Amino acid sequence: MRSIRRELLVSLLLTMLLALVLAGVAIYRQALWQANELFDFQLQQMALSLPPEAFSSVPGMHDSEGGLVIQIWSRNGVQLYYSHPRAPLPHRAELGFNTISTPQGDWRVYGAVVGHNVVQLAQPMSVRDTLAAALAVRTLLPLVVLVPVLALLVWLIVGRGLRPLRRVTHALDQRAPGALEPLPDTRLPDEVRPLVQALNSLLERLSHALDQQKAFVADAAHELRTPLTALQLQLQILERAGDDEERRGALADLRHGMQRATRLVQQLLTLARQDPEAPSNLQKISLDDVLQTVVASYAPLAEARHIDLGLERAAPDEMQAQVSGDADALRTLFGNLIDNAIKYTPGGGRVDVRLASRRVDVIDTGPGIPADERPRVFDRFYRRTGQTGDGSGLGLAIVKRIAEAHHAAVVLSDGADGRGLCVSVRFAEPAAAPLL
Repeated sequence: MRSIRRELLVSLLLTMLLALVLAGVAIYRQALWQANELFDFQLQQMALSLPPEAFSSVPGMHDSEGGLVIQIWSRNGVQLYYSHPRAPLPHRAELGFNTISTPQGDWRVYGAVVGHNVVQLAQPMSVRDTLAAALAVRTLLPLVVLVPVLALLVWLIVGRGLRPLRRVTHALDQRAPGALEPLPDTRLPDEVRPLVQALNSLLERLSHALDQQKAFVADAAHELRTPLTALQLQLQILERAGDDEERRGALADLRHGMQRATRLVQQLLTLARQDPEAPSNLQKISLDDVLQTVVASYAPLAEARHIDLGLERAAPDEMQAQVSGDADALRTLFGNLIDNAIKYTPGGGRVDVRLASRRVDVIDTGPGIPADERPRVFDRFYRRTGQTGDGSGLGLAIVKRIAEAHHAAVVLSDGADGRGLCVSVRFAEPAAAPLL
């Protein structure tokens, strides 16, 4: 399991260790530079302190490796003194500072003319490197010792910083399943407050969805009670039928009640499946193809009721009109509109389906809907006062839900010549491609 606290601790410790390494390299380079300056000055001063007078040759008595090596020559090139005969240094002097490489390492050499003599002083570079490294280690050692203490402090500080998250977690753990009240977002750090606000937004949406679900279940139970009661009564009438004719009439009523109950259940399932906030199976769809399929499926019903059902296009190129959507859902949408239009249009009337760009109109010659009632017809189970027929009041609710999922608007207006009803479904224009 990933731990933010542990990741922060490891990241901060690695950052500190990297900083210590970089600081150590910088301190070492600075100390080495200062050591070179100091030892070069020391070589100059020691050279000036040597005797300037000529003297007889004196053999070197030191054979220890490392340390300072002194060579002295006369002006005639005769070696007068060599402090370390075994030192691998050149037997001639070059004036000034030089760094030479030998099998035993690099040496820093200084040559100068002092009085009647030529002197050369040499020192191994390893002495300077060792001194610089020792200085860097002594400088960084206290910080290295403090790393465990810093790790403990970081662990405690990070734990304290994550305490608001633990409070939010505890508050969520203690909640009952149905408790969807918003979490308090006061006294929270700026980094935690957006998370709590997002959770509160989610809880609000869940509460709204749950309220809608409860209302839907209550409405569905209420609406199902009537047809189920009617079915029970019709079944009792069928059982009490005294002759074949009465039995056939009761059976027809029972069949009609079964069809109405089946249609109501199908519409309830359709409405429950349509979620305007859920992503649908969207793809490019030809509106003309969808409308042709739906009109063809309702043509027999319209013919049986002596209603003229037809599909019109505002222009020939309207056959190419496309929208992004779910083909099955759109067929359900237009099927409900055409079904309602056929249901409430008297025999001999007309139902016209018109396609104009990204707009579809379903126009009938029925009784229409008064303007003051039009906003309410999209409510679930709403039926106008005095309305006849076996409608469930769910058709336009399903239409609105599918239209919202496709970012379309449904507008009700008067039909042609002020007669009947015109239902317009207007799809939004596609977003323009960004300019490059």
